[in-house]
Amino acid sequence: MTKAIEIEVALFLHLLGVAVWVGGMVFAHFCLRPALADLSPQLRLPLWESVFARFFNWVAAAVLVILLSGGFLLMQFGGGHASWTLHAMAGLGIVMMLIFGHIRFAVYPRIRRAVQAQNWPDGARAVGTVRRLVVINLVLGVVTIGVAVMSRGF
Repeated sequence: MTKAIEIEVALFLHLLGVAVWVGGMVFAHFCLRPALADLSPQLRLPLWESVFARFFNWVAAAVLVILLSGGFLLMQFGGGHASWTLHAMAGLGIVMMLIFGHIRFAVYPRIRRAVQAQNWPDGARAVGTVRRLVVINLVLGVVTIGVAVMSRGF
């Protein structure tokens, strides 16, 4: 495979990972969350727990693809000497990944425990924490996409 094709494949995989992650956050925040607001906590929280269990697996796969393809692309375009936009994307992406890690490994287990114990107030607080962190990640994702557009001439 030629270097140009390798770069195009890596860019495709990178953008696919971003689409899954950011698109999933848009769907969850702007479509699913308002639709679930009408349900009682006894119905809403187990549904959130189930949705998160599935979505977080997709995000974990997307993060892996984004990390590998992004690292490859960064090295192809100069590594430490690459443009500021590539470093900005990498930095923003790492912050987003750390936030996701906190959601997945610190907040989500609280949701699972609350649902298992039928402790709806604790579960609702944990889902609220996820919502706030998803909004932060969504903003960071949109900013990162904007930086990507700025770097399109790399």
